[in-house]
Amino acid sequence: MKKYSTKEQKQYIDGLKRFESKGVPVYIDGQQVDEADWEKIFQVQEDGAFYMCDYVGSEEGTLKEIHFDRVYNR
Repeated sequence: MKKYSTKEQKQYIDGLKRFESKGVPVYIDGQQVDEADWEKIFQVQEDGAFYMCDYVGSEEGTLKEIHFDRVYNR
C-alpha cells in the first residue's frame, strides 16, 4: 500500500474541497463529515483496514457523491 506524503495528502484534500464547493458531498463510513475529518482516509487502522474511494455518478453522467469506505486487506 502506498504511503502518501504530506504534500500529496494536501493536494488530494484540496481536490475534495473543490468537488464539495461544486455541490458534491464527501462521505466517510456512510456519513457526511467535516473537512477536519478528511485526513483519516490516509490512515491504516490497527486491524489493517484502510479507506477506498468510490465515485458515485448521476444518471446525467456527472459526479454525484464521493464515498470513502473502510476495507480490509486479508
